[in-house]
Amino acid sequence: MNQANEGLFHGERAIWLRWGRYEAALLPEIGGNLIAFRDAEEEYRFLHEPTPEEMESFKARPMIHGIPVLFPPNRYEDGKFPWGGQTLQFPVNEPATGNHLHGFLYQTPWQVEDYGSTKTESYVVVSVQVDENHPSYASFPFHYTIRLRYSLSENGLLQQVAVRNDGQSDMPCLLAFHTSVNAPFVPGGQAQDYRIRMTIGERWELNERMLPTKAYQPLKEEELQMQGEGVYPFFEAMDNHYTSRPQNGRNRMELADTKANIKLVYDVGTSYKQWMIWNNNATEGFFCPEPQINLVNAPNVDLDADEIGLLSLAPGEIFEESSRLYVIKG
Repeated sequence: MNQANEGLFHGERAIWLRWGRYEAALLPEIGGNLIAFRDAEEEYRFLHEPTPEEMESFKARPMIHGIPVLFPPNRYEDGKFPWGGQTLQFPVNEPATGNHLHGFLYQTPWQVEDYGSTKTESYVVVSVQVDENHPSYASFPFHYTIRLRYSLSENGLLQQVAVRNDGQSDMPCLLAFHTSVNAPFVPGGQAQDYRIRMTIGERWELNERMLPTKAYQPLKEEELQMQGEGVYPFFEAMDNHYTSRPQNGRNRMELADTKANIKLVYDVGTSYKQWMIWNNNATEGFFCPEPQINLVNAPNVDLDADEIGLLSLAPGEIFEESSRLYVIKG
């Protein structure tokens, strides 16, 4: 049955979408996280979902399940963020590096604007509107609205994101998604049968604080395979940062189960000029291919703004991009 309705996900309020063989769930109160995307007929679970027993730890650190929203994404040196002649100060929430990590929207409650089902899709729309009354305003003093629309159809899961500057001054628009993908996603499958391809370009060199040095590192043989025929996703521990290099006009990750002969495609759009990839210290089960607009620590890096994705929105301007998760069989 094709539908959209309010329900529960392990006791938390959720908006459930169903269309044909697919189902998805979004958690408005926990960062607008699209926590589940499944093929209900085949029992494939494409995203890393928390179990009922993991819900408390998930709520404490809602980062490695589903599709968390990072705004601004990744690390900022000493929590400092120079912009428009001033320096913004974020909390240093990663003591090991002395950096701020991942912004604040991944745990902020989002407002449900609409959900429903039409002849072509089931959908949900959620948003966050930030002004002086929002807890994040002290660190990031801008007026803006971020809106997410997810829809299910015969073409899989479509994500549409829009950021609108509601203020009177230019604001930075830095965004990523910490997407957590299961490997294996087939019941009873083996991670050894999985191969990942990604449209990565250069690998950024990171220092001991996980901040870019502005230099590149040569790609290893396995990373070259990632650009081409594909590679086992857990060949070594990865917490790596790359430029994106679209292939055939598309910027995407592909994850193939070679035994079941099925491929999950994550097409993220060419506005995401960087990729992060993290595989939980090479632990089989899930990994995170993270599309990212900007270079890590971009406001503190003296490189061309377009090259490193240091985007600015003038008053009234809107940034928007679309991504899609879908399946190819055979």
